[in-house]
Amino acid sequence: MARAALGISVRELAKSSGVAESTILRFETGRGGILATNLDKVQTTLEEGGVIFISADASGGPGVRLRS
Repeated sequence: MARAALGISVRELAKSSGVAESTILRFETGRGGILATNLDKVQTTLEEGGVIFISADASGGPGVRLRS
């Protein structure tokens, strides 16, 4: 969802984060896990692009929004 919010492709995210496209695709489709170090790289890249990750709370589940 975060990648889509920024309008970037898997290829662009992979290049920016230094994480393999195949790793990102496996994680996004739920077909495999991701190492914590790679997840940190992806999250940092998305946050630098303007994504804010929202934790689950009493009002709903986790999500993302764009920085205003």
